[in-house]
Amino acid sequence: MEFVRLLLLFFHFVGLSVVIGGFLAQLSEARAGRVRPGTGMLHGALTQLVTGVALVGVNEGALDNDMNQFKIGVKLLVVLVVLALILLGRRRPLDKPVFMAIGALALTNVAVAVFWT
Repeated sequence: MEFVRLLLLFFHFVGLSVVIGGFLAQLSEARAGRVRPGTGMLHGALTQLVTGVALVGVNEGALDNDMNQFKIGVKLLVVLVVLALILLGRRRPLDKPVFMAIGALALTNVAVAVFWT
């Protein structure tokens, strides 16, 4: 099961890099005005959501690791907001502050994962 956990963690990081990479790639477009988040950002956020839930399941169920449930709840809430903003931007272009919030929230999720022990 440790291999499965590491594989899920790998894909979780891939999803994160796609969200942040897509955000950085579209920063110049955001400076010009309204921006529509790319499909990659949507897929990255969905990958993070699915692999994050699976990671909690593997850690709690199969490996008997105690997880900080409040931390997991905060991370889940943040990724759901990121996903909602990306989906909103897929329907109509986002204003610069809303697009910037996607990047800020993605980085906040990283900070929660790293610094909240």
